[in-house]
Amino acid sequence: METDSIIKVHAPATVANMVCGFDILGFAVKEPYDEMWIRFTDKPGITIINTDQYQLPVEPEKNVAGAALLAMLEELTIPVGFELTIHKHIKPGSGVGSSAASSAGAVVAANTLLQGIFSKEDLVRFAMNGEKLASGVKHADNIAPCIYGGVTLIRSIHPLDIVALTAPPLFVTIVHPQIEVRTADARSILKKQVYLKDAIKQWGNIAGLVTGLLQSDYDLIGRSLEDVLIEPVRSILIPGFSAVKEKSREAGALGGGISGSGPSIFMLSKDEKTAFAVEQVMKEIYQHLGLEHHTYVTTIHSSGVDIIEE
Repeated sequence: METDSIIKVHAPATVANMVCGFDILGFAVKEPYDEMWIRFTDKPGITIINTDQYQLPVEPEKNVAGAALLAMLEELTIPVGFELTIHKHIKPGSGVGSSAASSAGAVVAANTLLQGIFSKEDLVRFAMNGEKLASGVKHADNIAPCIYGGVTLIRSIHPLDIVALTAPPLFVTIVHPQIEVRTADARSILKKQVYLKDAIKQWGNIAGLVTGLLQSDYDLIGRSLEDVLIEPVRSILIPGFSAVKEKSREAGALGGGISGSGPSIFMLSKDEKTAFAVEQVMKEIYQHLGLEHHTYVTTIHSSGVDIIEE
């Protein structure tokens, strides 16, 4: 092993759930992304260095990237040490897959150092350990698109079954109100039981959304971006949510909703002009509310974690 070799990656933000696909649908976006560097060390184990302002834990077992790498080390037959440097641009608790970017970026970078001995599915398995540390649940709707790129469907967790979906060109507008919604808290308020009529409606929307993506049917995508189970409960945690959703559609967006567990809200548009019009609507709403916010206009990122040549 070349101990002087350093791998740099960009690990993208992701939007989980895609409104109706709770825990099973997600997509990667081109920006924002985290920057990460990894190299071998002489001693076995994991060393984590943070170069951002978030002061996340550096103990591997308390850091989502560390938890993912520890899971990888368990399946290696030789003792290996990694030094991982992380510079996060995706704010923790923002709802756009901050923990997934750290977890996925770490295992993709490490696997590159290891000459690609693990499959993408293996990497998802390892990275899900980071999500369990962050939220208490091994969900993959952020991890899978971060590693596979594009839009992914998690058909099953046990056994893991990930389906990469084709999608037409889509522009993504995201607003991040500067409040924090912890994933664990957002999960704790969800109903434990749902009415059959609501489940049937949700299944129809999920099937419609997947079909719309595969057939490049923008109208069907827009009609299917409806959530009758999760959004009505979680949206109460996000100031301005109803106004953003209503005004964004009036501005031409196909639709959208809560990104992951929030507080970020995403909207999909067919063209860039509409995506920027939606951004302006979002800014006006949060300026009126007097709430600090960040916005992004981006696109679906087809490649997921990128290996950066330096």
